[in-house]
Amino acid sequence: MFAFRLSVLLPFFFLLITTVNALHFYLDANEKRCFVEELPSDTVVEGHYRALEWSDGTQQYNLNEELGIIVEVEEMETSHVVTKTRGPSDGRFTFTSHEAGDHSICISTNYTSWWSSTHIKLYLDIVVGSTKPDIESDRTHIGELSSKLRDLNQKLDEIRREQQYQREREADFRNLSENTNSKAVWYSVLQIGVLIATCTWQLRHLKRFFADKR
Repeated sequence: MFAFRLSVLLPFFFLLITTVNALHFYLDANEKRCFVEELPSDTVVEGHYRALEWSDGTQQYNLNEELGIIVEVEEMETSHVVTKTRGPSDGRFTFTSHEAGDHSICISTNYTSWWSSTHIKLYLDIVVGSTKPDIESDRTHIGELSSKLRDLNQKLDEIRREQQYQREREADFRNLSENTNSKAVWYSVLQIGVLIATCTWQLRHLKRFFADKR
């Protein structure tokens, strides 16, 4: 069994339809091919397939009315079978997802013989429709977003006030530091002046002292 994952991105507030076009693959008559589709809950999925059987006589793929296609959809987490249909070689299938999560879409033929060498070429289009709107849930979610937005605005205002207070404190501290540095400079100049005056007075005193000794 082969498995492929088709990525589907569905926004939460708007309706979006994603279509997978021109997908085709080959499988043997006794083979089952599965795709994994991640779906939200209550999502409508439509598929159209067209199977061609290889003919050795014409050396090409042709429609065969005896060929039937079996489509089985299963929730991978719970193994719940959402739908299982059997249709002609050219047909459609539709189902609605009940739970959000990965869903396996398996396709096989009605040929059950293990010794069959029939080769099938299958074209498949899968259209993932919009989810069902939940108005009450949307209102609740919008209310929660509004409340969170108000809280965020309040926190931003508090941050602005705190930043303004810190800027004012930094300005006061800068002014105080500049004033302190200025006073320290003048105090150093005064100390130097006093030291020079003291040295000058001592030199003069010593000069007079030695002059009197003579």
